Amino acid sequence: MGKRWWVTLSALLLGIAAVLLPHHASEATKVGFTPEPTAAEEPRAAAPRTSATTTTAPTTTTTGAPAVDLTAAVDKAVAAAGDVDLGLAVLDLDTGAVAGSQAAAPFHTASLSKLLVAVDVLGESAVSDSDRDLLTRALSRSDDEAMNALWDEHDGMGAVGRVAARAGLTATSAPADPTQWGDVEMSADDVVALYHYILTDLPADQRDFIVTALREAPATAADGFDQAFGLLGAGADTYAKQGWMWYLPATLYLHSSGVVADRFAVAMLSIHTGQTEQVAKDDLDSITQALLADLPTG
Repeated sequence: MGKRWWVTLSALLLGIAAVLLPHHASEATKVGFTPEPTAAEEPRAAAPRTSATTTTAPTTTTTGAPAVDLTAAVDKAVAAAGDVDLGLAVLDLDTGAVAGSQAAAPFHTASLSKLLVAVDVLGESAVSDSDRDLLTRALSRSDDEAMNALWDEHDGMGAVGRVAARAGLTATSAPADPTQWGDVEMSADDVVALYHYILTDLPADQRDFIVTALREAPATAADGFDQAFGLLGAGADTYAKQGWMWYLPATLYLHSSGVVADRFAVAMLSIHTGQTEQVAKDDLDSITQALLADLPTG
């Protein structure tokens, strides 16, 4: 997911120079092999790990349930991450407590940018049935063709800044190339803040439209990618937006974000280099399991 291919012509043609071929109409295109990693082609180096941080929060929720130690949960997830380049944030929607690791670092969003466009389009004075269909396809099946149409017809580049301003997102920016919506950048902190905005600030009909579309996400996305990983593979009461994007030859952006048990907004943004798709998914599943082990998800 995302709309960029990195194709190394040396692997495909003459064994010489690597070149970048942007492709507007497609998100990440999976390849049927796993090339050896080439350090010079990695679009983002792994940042040094930081310890989890959390804000001050009430000792009980508004419903009287005991507060949760989010910092401990995040620390366990970070330990499970190993060498994975991970940006992680968890927001307790009941108490306002937040914890994270590398939570302020911007990552390419891949299809998480579809959330930004959905918020912007739904805020227009009149939304056609056709656009509602496109939004549902983009959010649930992560349909790239639907996102292409929305991005082009509704000023996707401008939508990024408009929603960032409305929701108070401080590490969200539009891509340098206006055709590459997968290269929108957001931090994990901004992703959970966007979920908070959707759930607490949007009119009820707009909020419910987004939540319903996310809840209806099938295991197989429109491009055939199995999106039952991370939060959607955890077996918890969860709705989520997933993201995936290959930078060939060997870098996979793999993200899972959503809301757990109607209480915890979670964003896990990850970069995997020199791994197969399945190994990357297994790593993110392990991170998810470690995180959710200390959260009340029933």
